[in-house]
Amino acid sequence: MERVSSITSSNGGKKDSSVSADDIKPWIKGFARIGYISRGIVYMLIGALSVMAAFGIGGSTSDSKGAFSAVASKPFGEVLLWILGLGLIGIVLWRLIQVVLDPEHVKNGGKSMFRRLSSLISGIAYASLTFNALSIAMHARSSGSGSGSKQTLSAKLLAQPFGQWIVGIIGVIIIGFAFYEIHKAYTEKYTNKFKRHEMTNKEWELGRKTGKLGLYSRGIVFLMIGYFFIQTAITADPDKTKGLDGALSKIAQQPYGQWLLGIVALGLFLYGVFQILKGKNRHMTIY
Repeated sequence: MERVSSITSSNGGKKDSSVSADDIKPWIKGFARIGYISRGIVYMLIGALSVMAAFGIGGSTSDSKGAFSAVASKPFGEVLLWILGLGLIGIVLWRLIQVVLDPEHVKNGGKSMFRRLSSLISGIAYASLTFNALSIAMHARSSGSGSGSKQTLSAKLLAQPFGQWIVGIIGVIIIGFAFYEIHKAYTEKYTNKFKRHEMTNKEWELGRKTGKLGLYSRGIVFLMIGYFFIQTAITADPDKTKGLDGALSKIAQQPYGQWLLGIVALGLFLYGVFQILKGKNRHMTIY
C-alpha cells in the first residue's frame, strides 16, 4: 500500500497525513465486507440457538464456540465453518488496516489513538473468533462452551501481582463499552456508516431498526459480562467470571427469564442481520 502526502486542513492551513482512496485496494474492501457478513452470521447463530433454548425447542444459551460446534455437528458443517472462518479473516485484516493507517479519518491526535486502540482490541477479538472457527473445523477443539477458557484466563490474571485490580479494570472497560453500545443505539450514530443513497427505503429502515435493537441487546449482555468480571475481582473467585453464554444463562434464571432471554436473544439475532446489512452497505470513506 502506498502512503500519500499530506492534505491541508481547513483549520489554519495545518497539514496532516492521510491515506488516499488508492491505498485501500478494492479487494481489501471486499474482504472487509465479507468479514462483516461472517460476523453477522455468527450473531444470528448465537441468537437463534438462544431463542430456541428460551422457548424449549432445542438450542442452548451459547457463545461463539457453542454456535460453531452446533454448526460442525450438521451435514457439511465443517465446510461451512471453513467458509465462515476464512470470511472472518476479512474483518481482522480491515481492523489491522484501521490500526496502522486510520484510513477513514484525518489524524487528530488523541481521537486517532483511541480509534486505533479500539480497532486493535476488536481485531484481537475477531482473530480469536476466527481461530475458534477454524480450530473446530479441524477437530482441534472440543465442543464445550467458552466459559471454561474465560475462567482459566481469570484464574491466570488473579494469580498475577495486582491481579484483582487487573480483572476489575477489565470489568470497568467492558461496562464502559456496553454503555457506548447503548449510546450508539440511542443516538443512531451507527447509521452514519451506511451508504444511504444506494439503499432502498426498506433496506434503510431494516438496517436502522435491527441496528438499534441489536446494539441495545449487545449492550445489556456486555453490562452483565462486565459485572461478572467485577464480581471476580471483588471475591478473587475465577468461577464468578462468565462470558456471553454465562450472561445469557443468568438472564434465563431471572423472573420471567424465558421471555427476557427470548427478547435479548432475538436482539442478538437482529444484530447479526444488521452486521450483514452493514457489510453490504458500509460506506468506507477515505479521507
